[in-house]
Formats: sequence, structure tokens, C-alpha cells
Amino acid sequence: MTSLSPGLDDGTTPEPAWEPDVLPGFERLTLPLQPDEDEPEVVATLVRRARSAQDEPSADRPDDAGPRRGMRRVGAENPQVARLWDELSELGRRLHLRGAARRHPDAVDDEAEHGEPRTAVPDAGVDLLYVHGWLDYFFQTHLADFWESQGVRFHALDLRRYGRSLREGQTPGYIRSLATYDEEIEAALTAMGHGRDAATERRLVLMGHSTGGLIVSLWTARNQGRVAALVLNSPWLEFQPREAVRKIMEPGIRVQSALVPRSQLVNLDRGLYARSISSRFDGEWDYDVAWRPDAGWRATPGWLAAIFRGQDQVARGLGIEVPVLVLLSTRSTIPTRWSEDMKSTDSVLDVVGIARRVPDVGSLTTLVRIAGGLHDVTLSAQPAREHVWRETGRWFRGYVLGQA
Repeated sequence: MTSLSPGLDDGTTPEPAWEPDVLPGFERLTLPLQPDEDEPEVVATLVRRARSAQDEPSADRPDDAGPRRGMRRVGAENPQVARLWDELSELGRRLHLRGAARRHPDAVDDEAEHGEPRTAVPDAGVDLLYVHGWLDYFFQTHLADFWESQGVRFHALDLRRYGRSLREGQTPGYIRSLATYDEEIEAALTAMGHGRDAATERRLVLMGHSTGGLIVSLWTARNQGRVAALVLNSPWLEFQPREAVRKIMEPGIRVQSALVPRSQLVNLDRGLYARSISSRFDGEWDYDVAWRPDAGWRATPGWLAAIFRGQDQVARGLGIEVPVLVLLSTRSTIPTRWSEDMKSTDSVLDVVGIARRVPDVGSLTTLVRIAGGLHDVTLSAQPAREHVWRETGRWFRGYVLGQA
């Protein structure tokens, strides 16, 4: 990755650096990972709101407010480059740039109606890491807006072989164990100041959507002492045709995973969910179709076997003791052919089967059913989104801030 800062002459590897992201007003950090499955340049990508020069750590201010120790901002040692960075970030935040996500009406302006600056939101002392689902990447800037309106420092992670982390020659979304994702989650948390050995008074909340919800649930079950709370947006806790069908399919998928793990399964995705969310069709949202193709990717036996193992762990009970919020549509629509119902229902997962699995996640779970909710409830029509923000804010104030 190209860096704007001067190169090192001593032959050492430069430290990871924050760079401007494809989303205006955001920046990204590439997280190098260990070689995996004989595929080139395995990385993950951490995304956050771009920070100005005054947000950077200094001698009289600890690095709580800036990038974590062990990283440097691109051009941070060069005042001219740093000033240019700030100007570009400000310009990108205010303008819709070609190829980037459209600014949505949910977004919060920095200035009030009459041009006066908004009152700064008090820091809640909470950091949040968001993990996307299958065939996805972080583009939901309005989700960052919501959490920042609660005083939370928002970060999002593009997993290996997804979105910003997908490299030429790689099998999109491929993994053989969901526990493999521990590496990028740990790298992201270290960058956020929540590494295993970090001493911080800030609390950590994890949020996951769909497959990401399954991933962060399993990770939290193994790391409960490090997490204050968990938010799950339509988590893939159970296979669509329920547990009985999963158990019938599992032996065959396990054999294929052992013999031909990267072979391609039949693709049943006809692009109907994409039609419900994309502004090119019947939805409201802009995103990069190279990273989120309408008809999806063909899944592999190795990946599906990993999903089945994770869902089996959920079925046996994860025993999570921290507060868990689950956001889920009230209805599902079977995605065989397009119908107008798909603009107000979950056309990906079976919400009844997911709802039945929620008690298996932990002992303190809150299930909120969203009327008119899509699979990603934060991409639903505005009345449903407002329901999401209202209930999530109420839960956050009661179970996270209220437990401080």
C-alpha cells in the first residue's frame, strides 16, 4: 500500500499507517495477517472516522484520544502532509465523492440548522467494533453516525477476503474455521487499545451482522472478561431450514470440506436482497458492487462447514454472561421470486429459527423485533430504522452506560 510518509532507510518494515478511506471522512488501517490457505497478501482492514491533527496523541495528552501505540498516521511527521490530510478529510465529509457511499438522511451534520456548531457529545468511555456479514463490507456510515451520537468511538472491520481486504487471486469470503478470524479481531482490538495486555478503562462493545453476528458471539464466549456488551443485527445463529436440515446436510458438507474445500456450491442467490437495498433498484443505499455483487459469490464447502460448526456451538449454548441485544425483523420472505414484501422483511434468514436460538446465546439477552425490518435492519426503510435507533439507544443507556 502506498504511503505518503517518507520511507525508512534502515531496511526495517514501516509501521502500519492510517490512510484515507473510500468513504469520505473515514480512514483505514491495513492489518497484515499470517499466510493463510496459500493465497497472497492476507490482510484485514480497520475503518474509523478520520481524525484531525488535534486528535493525535501528544506529550500532554495520552494516546487514548489518538491512534494506538505501535502505529503512525500517514504523514504525521510532516506538517504539510498532515494539514493536507485534514483538508481532504473535511472536504470528503462535506461532499459526495464519486465511487463512495452516498450521504444518507440519517447522517448527523456537524452544524445545526442555523449554522451554529452542534454541542459536542460527551465521551461515553466506550469503543465499538463492528463486523459485517457474508458478501458484505462496511459502508453503513449512518451506523457510525448513530453510535457516535451516543458518545461511542466507532470502528468497523473488513475481514480477510472481504471488501477492502479482498486481494486479486483470493477466494472471496473463504475460511475453514471461524476461529481463524480471532487473528484480525485481536489485531483490530490492539489498534483500538483493547489488546490482551492493554490497560484501559474504556469499555468494549462488539457488534456483528449476520455471519459477523455468529463470529462475534463465538469470540465473546471465549473472551467474556474483555467485552462489556454484545449487539447482534440479524445474527446467523441457525441455518435457514432449521437444525434438522443442518444436521442432515452436515456430514456431506464435512466430507466435501475435507476433500475439495474450495470447490463451489450451487448459488441460490438471485440478487433479490440486493434489489431490496440498492439504490440502483428498489432500495436506498449505494455501495461498491465489486465488493458486494448483486448475485453474490458461490459459497465453498470449507466455509459452510465452518458455519455449521459455529451454529452447532450456539445450539449447545454459549453461556455468554454480558448483556446481549438482538435486532431481528418480524417476518421472513422466502427468496424464490421478487415480491414487494422483500422491501420490508428479511429475505435472507429464517427469523423464527433465529429467534428460537437467542436464549442459547447467553443469560441476559434482549430480543427486539423490528416491523418492516430487512435482513440488515439498519438498511430498512426510515420508520423501521428509527425503531432500531430508539431501541438500541435505550438498551445501550440501560445495560452499558447504566452498568458503569
